[in-house]
Amino acid sequence: MPTLQLLRAEHFPAVLAFELANRAFFAARVPDRGDAYFEDFDHRLQTLLEEQNAGDGAFYLLVDGEGHVLGRFNLEFIGDGIAELGYRVAERETGRGVATAAVREVCRLAAESHGLRALRAVAATRNPASRKVLTKAGFLAAGQADPASLDGQPGTRYSLELGRAGQFALGDPTRPDSGHSA
Repeated sequence: MPTLQLLRAEHFPAVLAFELANRAFFAARVPDRGDAYFEDFDHRLQTLLEEQNAGDGAFYLLVDGEGHVLGRFNLEFIGDGIAELGYRVAERETGRGVATAAVREVCRLAAESHGLRALRAVAATRNPASRKVLTKAGFLAAGQADPASLDGQPGTRYSLELGRAGQFALGDPTRPDSGHSA
């Protein structure tokens, strides 16, 4: 069963492999990060690790039993008990409820492990699966996203007050969407 793990230095090669293997899939749904993103990738991840160690964010990976990264779930702390959630899941894992279950678990961790009270997220209009995941995880649409946050693409802002969220653990057979696509 996949597990959520906080980013560690030993994850760096698997994260790079995940990003490269899924680049075209991601670029069809969200703005492409460009070639420059992959230059000195370890340094980029080291910076995230330093932010995490400083308490400025939490960067979770969904990892299978063989150490392959199946998804990334980032919490960027923006102050006042609020974080911005960003995530991406491998193409081969889509449509199986993996993203919804992991987002719910990250929401639970946000409240219980990081003391957050609310999460914010944005989803591009051209990414209906991500919008569906957020809705199924309890997020509410909160207006149009700033186009700058999506490289000029239209999208929706979402909000979740963690005290009202109905999170379920990864793999919990009692979750309402068990077995349905995300």
